[in-house]
Amino acid sequence: MTQGAGQGPEAERTATLRDFRVPAYVHETGPYVHSAGPGEAVSPVEEPVDHPDGYTPTQRDLPVVNRGDTLQATVDPASATTPQSNAGPGPLYVVGDVHGYLDELVAALQEKGLIDTAGDWCAGATRLWFLGDFTDRGPDGIGVIDLVMRLSAEAAAAGGYCKALMGNHELLLLGAKRFGDTPVNSGAGTATFQAAWLLNGGQKTDMDRLQDHHLQWMARLDAVEEVDGHLLVHSDTTAYLDYGDSIEAVNDTVHEALTRNDADEVWDLFRKFTKRFSFRDEGGADAVRSLLDTYGGTRIVHGHSPIPYLLGEVGSEDDEDDDGPHVAGPHVYADGLAIAMDGGVTMAGKLLVQQLPLDM
Repeated sequence: MTQGAGQGPEAERTATLRDFRVPAYVHETGPYVHSAGPGEAVSPVEEPVDHPDGYTPTQRDLPVVNRGDTLQATVDPASATTPQSNAGPGPLYVVGDVHGYLDELVAALQEKGLIDTAGDWCAGATRLWFLGDFTDRGPDGIGVIDLVMRLSAEAAAAGGYCKALMGNHELLLLGAKRFGDTPVNSGAGTATFQAAWLLNGGQKTDMDRLQDHHLQWMARLDAVEEVDGHLLVHSDTTAYLDYGDSIEAVNDTVHEALTRNDADEVWDLFRKFTKRFSFRDEGGADAVRSLLDTYGGTRIVHGHSPIPYLLGEVGSEDDEDDDGPHVAGPHVYADGLAIAMDGGVTMAGKLLVQQLPLDM
């Protein structure tokens, strides 16, 4: 795997499935005084507790795995399926969370015939949507953003498009750059964007390479879109309903909040976009319906929560010798109304690129 700019050799990976535990979500009781580096381990939690409704992501939200055994796919260009353009709109594809894993993204896009061996768009009128979370945890988040920005121009020139949604990690990186160590009212004590960014896998090399055009691009991303009956969002939460009763209203509200540049307001936005698991378990299908009834569409497609977590496979006591969760493809759940697209690339899972609609 090619290292990101400024990255040193990757550490040998020894973690097993038992290492991928979700820390308990707990309230901070005082000032935020510690910021763990991207590679620091999180102390195991002996007695997991349910996170409160007002959960504030100042504790590491998902594990960071320094992968030394990254799978590098070899794609035969002759066997790659290149989507064909028709008189109407081209095929629709979605991409789950990338989190800086540029090589995996390139391999997955090549496997689907969306880019060629040189990394250029070759999919004609195909429509491609990224569901957010381009940076943090992986080695080259800025390289991922640069690729998506370039493919957006190339796809448009070819009669298709490549677009992206706002993820919570875009908000986190924007906040860390704009507000740094400025204290914000987290609802559970004092926090800062800088500390939260580091705890959630922020990479110094990304911050060093972050430029104004990256910031402008991220700040203009929409939060919600509906395409061919698919309601596309980043997070598996109903918090979008707090920002408007139409897709246009939600996107306008998010953009206006970022334009006002108020640290507490952006933090609240980040906090709500970080909520997860609203579509899982009892009542999950009704939560999905509340979004579909408000914004349209017949199915919701999201990233954010890794599929192994949704399936309850992470943190299992079984298969101790296993080297990571197994993800075959998107996860359909909530009475068939929700499609999860985060394959858990940060935990040796899979970076998912999927054509819609799914064959059911």
